[in-house]
Amino acid sequence: MYRARWSEQVHQEWMAAAAKKRGIEPEKLQTLRQLMDRAVPDALVSGYEQLEEGIKLPDPKDRHVIAAATLTRADVIVTFNLKDFPLESLKSLRLEARHPDEFLQDLFGISHDLFVEAVKKDYEHYIQPKLSFVDYVEGFRNAGVPKSADLLEKLRVVITAEEAA
Repeated sequence: MYRARWSEQVHQEWMAAAAKKRGIEPEKLQTLRQLMDRAVPDALVSGYEQLEEGIKLPDPKDRHVIAAATLTRADVIVTFNLKDFPLESLKSLRLEARHPDEFLQDLFGISHDLFVEAVKKDYEHYIQPKLSFVDYVEGFRNAGVPKSADLLEKLRVVITAEEAA
């Protein structure tokens, strides 16, 4: 349904934020980063730096995101930080910024079946220790995507069909 893309700079930003806000040890974050790169082998973007100079944003430190998105011909930037990616800055590049909650809702709208299949696969991979569906949904709420958490609750019967059987 989509191709995830990120850069080394994006990795550094989310890792610094997670270490600061959540007190997560850098070694654990490095392991998670490696798992992300391994799970999506072609996601790491490089070679976009020369494009940054011509990009105008409220915060120049965010230009790398637009440059990487432009290089990969992305359509959407998924971010909680919508204010730093205004429509007028993105429109000419045929880009839009979407909040993660809205992005997930969009994916469900594109294909209910593919969305359910992906969520089911994600939920079922939590086996050591087994994650309850309630805790799984709460993780979405805690991550800042409450509408998606509500949607998952409504879809519980199709996501956890094997558990009920």
